[in-house]
Amino acid sequence: MTPGSADFICTRHTYSILLRLGAKTKTCHSPVVMKTLHFESIGGASGDMILGALIGLGVSVDELNEELKSMEIDPFEIVAEKVVEQGMSGVRAKVVLHKHHDHGHGHHHGRHLNTILKLIAESGLPAAVKTQATEVFQRIGEAEAAIHGIDIEKIHFHEVGAMDSIIDIVGCCLALHKLGVEGVSIRSLPQGHGTIECAHGTYPNPAPATLRLLKGFPVEDADEPFELVTPTGAALISTWRSGDVPVAGSRAVKTAYSFGHRKLRNRPNLLRASLYEMAEDQTADECLVLECNLDDTTPELVGCLFDQLLEAGTLDVFTTPVFMKKQRPGVLLTVLCIPADREKMLDLIFQESTTFGIREYRSKRTVLERDFQTVKTRLGAVRMKMGRRKGNLITASPEIEDCRRLAQEEGVSVKSVYREAIVNIKLGEEK
Repeated sequence: MTPGSADFICTRHTYSILLRLGAKTKTCHSPVVMKTLHFESIGGASGDMILGALIGLGVSVDELNEELKSMEIDPFEIVAEKVVEQGMSGVRAKVVLHKHHDHGHGHHHGRHLNTILKLIAESGLPAAVKTQATEVFQRIGEAEAAIHGIDIEKIHFHEVGAMDSIIDIVGCCLALHKLGVEGVSIRSLPQGHGTIECAHGTYPNPAPATLRLLKGFPVEDADEPFELVTPTGAALISTWRSGDVPVAGSRAVKTAYSFGHRKLRNRPNLLRASLYEMAEDQTADECLVLECNLDDTTPELVGCLFDQLLEAGTLDVFTTPVFMKKQRPGVLLTVLCIPADREKMLDLIFQESTTFGIREYRSKRTVLERDFQTVKTRLGAVRMKMGRRKGNLITASPEIEDCRRLAQEEGVSVKSVYREAIVNIKLGEEK
């Protein structure tokens, strides 16, 4: 491209249009705050410990009690007390069941999954809470069905189906909703040893359902002969977890400590929860970079994997020519994805490539705010991807498929349609 050429003049003219248009379209708006939650488990995690942590972060106990009554359940009350243990102040929560007349429905002996899901569905709780609570119980049901080797519809919950456990799970989902949390992170959970007693008899610790719910979850050994993580706690955290650390660039605004009811031997029975905030209009976010070298596969297979990764929802994927040992030609496959998609992307790369190992690291990236507009040109309508920063239009990119379609219909070059769309950005805004 040289000064004076048609391409140079078009590019320079396009740039000046964008600069002038950006100055005109500057807007002011209040940033939307994104909230995330980070758990640090010292003594384990149970339904009442998680509930106590959310209450400690500011959720009203009175509101929880009132809204949970929309479920057709026995009389109850969530009670939270302030306690001080080992020099730390925090919350200890529990569900108190009031005396009621049992009409022979077996309420004290657990419930079937469908009965619990019906209680949730017919309640007056927010739709998001119903969806999340249903997912938690569904996960527990799938774990129990796999362990006992029976159909999920025949699963009869004992401990988890008890009324206090139902209130714990649904109450935690409601409390998380009230905090406006959009992501939950936790590094690992402690694991006890020995045996535990449950409705089916003596089981190894952790319980089989807990281990299945935490499949693939990082754990650390704790020298404690107690059940540290209950099936309820495992189901909630494994359902909520979107990462292992808080989102890069976010700031901690509040921390709460929740204590369990058992005294442990070597550590406080403590769950810490920290609430983080980040303004959503900040253009910095965090992504995960996955890389591997491929030198023993055909280009066609790399191309197939490329397309599969895009279909799976990766942020970006690209290959770079490299030279391996003994100067063998190969390609460096690089995948950018959100941290929550890590396992899915790793599985796909291992399954569809010949690599024996994948490198990974977190990276911060800055992106423009994006929106789409349709620009009318003399040749037809073209969709445009608009990139903005701080309210200013920085760049615009016509959708190439629209340009190709119009070029074929009108018998002109794709390049001419592309230029027409860029020039008409300003005309469309002025109208």
